[in-house]
Amino acid sequence: MTSVDVSTSKGRFNQPVPTSNLDEISDDFPEFEPFDGVPETEVEPRTYGQDQGVLEVLHIDMNQTINEKHHHTHEYDTSNLVIRRGQEFVITITFNRLPTQYDDYQLEFLIGRNPSPNKESQITIPLGSRASTNSYTWNGKILEQNMNSIMVEVLPKPTALVGRYRVYVAISTGNGMKRTKRNASTDLYLLFNAWCQQDAVYLADQDERKEYVLNDYGVMYQGSYGFISQRHWIYGQFEEGILNACIFILDASKMPISDRGKVIKVVRKGSAMINSQDDDGVLVGNWSDDYSMGTAPTAWTGSIKILLQYANTRIPVCYAQCWVFAGVFNTFLRCLGIPARVISNFNSAHDNTGNLKTDLIFKPDGTPDRRRTKDSIWNYHCWNEVFIKRDDIADRYGGWQVVDSTPQELSSGYYCCGPASVVAVKEGEVCYPYDTGFVFAEVNSDVVFFKRDKYGEMKVFRIDTTHVGKRILTKAVGSIQAVDVTHNYKYREGTPQDMATMERAEKFGCERDHSVTPVFNVTVRIDAEPCIVGNDAIVVVVFENLGNQECTITAQLQVSVVFYTGVIDSHFKDENFSVTVPPKQQRSVPLKVTSQEYFPHLGSALSLELTVIAKYQDETINDIKVISLVPPELQMEVPEYLFVGHKDIVKVKFTNPFQFPLKNVFLYIEGAGITPLKHRFYQEIPSLGEITWTEEILPRLPGERYILSLLYCSAIAHVWGFSKLMVH
Repeated sequence: MTSVDVSTSKGRFNQPVPTSNLDEISDDFPEFEPFDGVPETEVEPRTYGQDQGVLEVLHIDMNQTINEKHHHTHEYDTSNLVIRRGQEFVITITFNRLPTQYDDYQLEFLIGRNPSPNKESQITIPLGSRASTNSYTWNGKILEQNMNSIMVEVLPKPTALVGRYRVYVAISTGNGMKRTKRNASTDLYLLFNAWCQQDAVYLADQDERKEYVLNDYGVMYQGSYGFISQRHWIYGQFEEGILNACIFILDASKMPISDRGKVIKVVRKGSAMINSQDDDGVLVGNWSDDYSMGTAPTAWTGSIKILLQYANTRIPVCYAQCWVFAGVFNTFLRCLGIPARVISNFNSAHDNTGNLKTDLIFKPDGTPDRRRTKDSIWNYHCWNEVFIKRDDIADRYGGWQVVDSTPQELSSGYYCCGPASVVAVKEGEVCYPYDTGFVFAEVNSDVVFFKRDKYGEMKVFRIDTTHVGKRILTKAVGSIQAVDVTHNYKYREGTPQDMATMERAEKFGCERDHSVTPVFNVTVRIDAEPCIVGNDAIVVVVFENLGNQECTITAQLQVSVVFYTGVIDSHFKDENFSVTVPPKQQRSVPLKVTSQEYFPHLGSALSLELTVIAKYQDETINDIKVISLVPPELQMEVPEYLFVGHKDIVKVKFTNPFQFPLKNVFLYIEGAGITPLKHRFYQEIPSLGEITWTEEILPRLPGERYILSLLYCSAIAHVWGFSKLMVH
């Protein structure tokens, strides 16, 4: 994974462009001759001060505990120092004697293969006799001397390359520079810094930094606009191996080391690499409901197992849908220090045709023509936002940016999306990079309804300017409640600001349809509430006669199990009926979809699509509504008090509420800083049967923590529970 095509990836002097950060490198300075024929790695560097004898390095202390406390990185489960750029950290160097003003020595930080000062991948900080001439990319100075030790303060540039650095102390001798041995324990990780005003990811609000960088647990929102549900997710950015896994993703992408300080390039590369569509990235998307070759998207509890599996096998992980892509991408971003959050857009348009409007085509009989319809409207779609400065466009377009790793459309030849300025989306300025027009269509496009006649010609019969982007949510700062951010993306429908936005978008290429649509004498509306899985769904079809004469309407209710993407999984019911409606009045027709009808077709889907097609004289009208099915929950029992390093137990309980047994059931628990992912298998849980799983946990991190449980089987999905814990 570390090799590069030198025919296309060469830099100055015909050298391959370095693209790997995690290779084991032991020959950083092969050009220096060893002492007396002894390999350099077997000697210590030394120099001679005036009448002081040989200067040798005995030990380098990275002061991990002190540094990580100040850099908000103490939760990373790694033995190496983790710090953030643009902020001071200290290193203690112990010599065989106290250095003098005549000694010439320096600190060196190297990242990637073939590091180079002009690429800022080789950093030199002179100390001793040359310290006063320091005009290098990073600053350093001696803070204090104590016996034979010195404490050096180092300040990396706020634009420094992000990744894993090797650290050396080099001492000038009569024969050249001699360096300390390669020692992996002194390697350090340098991250983006939301606490540094000069960093492109600076975020001023302390609570927001705590949420969008440091919180390793999250909530995403699913369901439908009429019934919004939660999906809890363990980001786990601080868990063992995750930081290396995130750096490995950049290595696997062959992203040049010299680009890894540029946040726009990093998030764009991450967007491409979280999916495997064209670059063997992390996750394989699957919306087929056949997950026999991998793990169902609904069976994941979080990002940790996915990222570790990818880093260890170097093979894309099966399978994901939008919330899995967004959850793993959020881990990647926060792990590298980039403020990030997951966004859920309800009634999310997917513009396949690039005209920035959503075209839905219907057959002559009023049924959806799914074969000819290229665009789609998803019940919801999850993407990410990052908070960054935009140095490639005007300053006012900085702040929250949409980035999306779900593979939908190509962007500059790759399946990626963003960063797209949320401000530009709201103002209809769809000309700005990256993919602003596509995001605009997701949240603010018009839905144009076409009917195809028997000759194949299509006519517009309805335009809905309010259906798309009905509600846009993210997790609130400091709680698991939802906060509505729709106003960040769009003005209130019909206001002067909204109309100005749409006019501006048209000037930049957004197509709108200004057709005059026909006025019908009869309207139809479906009313239906969410129902608990296993219960019957009650449907009421409401007809209104706007004319002056009584009308008799013939209608059909079509019912399908539908994925959240709008793709029909199974069409299982057609029910015909008729109703007579007096002039200027309404009539309601109650209908029912029984659990015996829908349950055999559910699989991993938890939505029913109801379509009513009604005919009166020469008019054909319809309405479509998606209703959510509410699954049962897991119950959790946790101790009132937990302590770091002390074992305790949690219990997960479940009662099968259905009139049939659940077979081949997997039960999972996981909690970042609490317990790694664990599972238990049940061959069968009988109807109304109860199970209790008691599991041992060993908390690693203090503070407010969450533990998540999840049940998965082929008959029912989205069954989970969670509990908040306080660890002392």
